[in-house]
Amino acid sequence: MASSAAGSVPKSAYRRPLYVFEAPVRIWHWLHALSVVVLSVTGYLIANPLPSIGGEASEHFLMGNLRMIHFIAAYVFAIGFAVRIYWGFVGNKYSRELLYLPVWRGEWWRALFEEVKYYLFLRREPPHSDAHNALAQSAMWFFNTLLGLFMIVSGFALYGEGLGLGSWADTGFGWAIPLLGGSQQVRMLHTLGMWLFIVFTILHIYMAIRADIMSSQSSVSAIISGWRTYRD
Repeated sequence: MASSAAGSVPKSAYRRPLYVFEAPVRIWHWLHALSVVVLSVTGYLIANPLPSIGGEASEHFLMGNLRMIHFIAAYVFAIGFAVRIYWGFVGNKYSRELLYLPVWRGEWWRALFEEVKYYLFLRREPPHSDAHNALAQSAMWFFNTLLGLFMIVSGFALYGEGLGLGSWADTGFGWAIPLLGGSQQVRMLHTLGMWLFIVFTILHIYMAIRADIMSSQSSVSAIISGWRTYRD
């Protein structure tokens, strides 16, 4: 085969774009991100109330509005979580990566260690992956699946205290309060979960932008359009 002209890149060096993230996954991703931001801001203010506002208390309903916004965002978070789990069963193969970790596969462990080496600057190029790499899949599974499920259970358990004994939230999730050591303990763990989500969000944004700049495949645009593009 004749060599390409100097400075040009042969067509064989480019891979065809791959449709990875389906529309329901992309919609869930952005609604999930928005709900996490709203829940974190309102949750922090609920745990650390603002200074008192002057005037008659009857003229203000600040904390009540914050709690209402928090509850609405919690419903969005929980319903989105349920829909995302459902889509993991009916969507394409990439949508299932959020449901489990293939720890029984030696290839997955090798990819995980190679990805860790890349972020420790012991490897120049990241391992190839079509959707989430092994390290990203581990983080998404732990934070979005396990931690997300815990936040739903603990949040609705606390919500049930306000609705009262025998309410749907108390009946469905109230068991978590005595199991985890009481109401105050559940509140502390719920708040800790919020901070874990914040740390994960910061790292997730950093790693996605870093991948767009340094790797040969698109990252941020993929979760917007659904298409993974490559530049080898």
